[in-house]
Amino acid sequence: MMESVPPTGSFIVPDWHRCKESKEYFNKILHKKKQRQFGLLESPMMPPHAAVDTVHYKIFISGKSGVGKTTLAARLAGLNIPKMHHETTVGGIQTTVVYWPVKLRENGRVLFFRLQLWDCGENALRRFDHLLPSCQEQVDAVLFLFSFTDRTSFEDLSNQILKWTEQSDGCLVKVVVGTKFDLFMHCDVAERDLRKFQETWRIPVLRSGGEVSDGLGDVALILNCLAENLWHQDCVKARAVSQHPQHEAGALI
Repeated sequence: MMESVPPTGSFIVPDWHRCKESKEYFNKILHKKKQRQFGLLESPMMPPHAAVDTVHYKIFISGKSGVGKTTLAARLAGLNIPKMHHETTVGGIQTTVVYWPVKLRENGRVLFFRLQLWDCGENALRRFDHLLPSCQEQVDAVLFLFSFTDRTSFEDLSNQILKWTEQSDGCLVKVVVGTKFDLFMHCDVAERDLRKFQETWRIPVLRSGGEVSDGLGDVALILNCLAENLWHQDCVKARAVSQHPQHEAGALI
């Protein structure tokens, strides 16, 4: 099983996007102060003296219909946010690529995290049996979404998490995001509910909502949380691999 969730800032430098030294890297993912749109085969181009490695991850966005899966993907990628809800049905699966530069705390190394977000409509998953296995194949993390204006979407989180936990080998980053947080007048989920949920599941719970107004600051918390937990997961895997030959040798003796 994967180790416990690391405290924020254990592996990456938080709020690095606000530091002057990060501008050279973030400028490569920005265009006119907005995030650039990257196709499946595109990537940020750094000059030779500042070349950095890119790590690739597949992220599935899970949640009931209408909670804002497509909106969150658009927000994280800097795309125009849909003004009206419509079920994601075209082709069944919609993918969005997000690049995010991160500075590691341990050695100051800078990496580009390439996050491929997979969004599939709830009804499409039910109708077509082949879609879910495609989404689960080689997935590194799941964003579990609920809406602050829909109590049933919050109560359904446990079922979603259990389903994905049973189908993974334990190496799966899990992050919960509450959407429509700005609609506090219509909130159906209280803070005490979130505290109880976190105590039970030990999974990060983040919030999203409102108009995009703070540039990178609107998405940094979610993208940094994903990056930190994904890197932590890779470190856990690397340690397990390095220890495996020792176990084998011990068994032979």
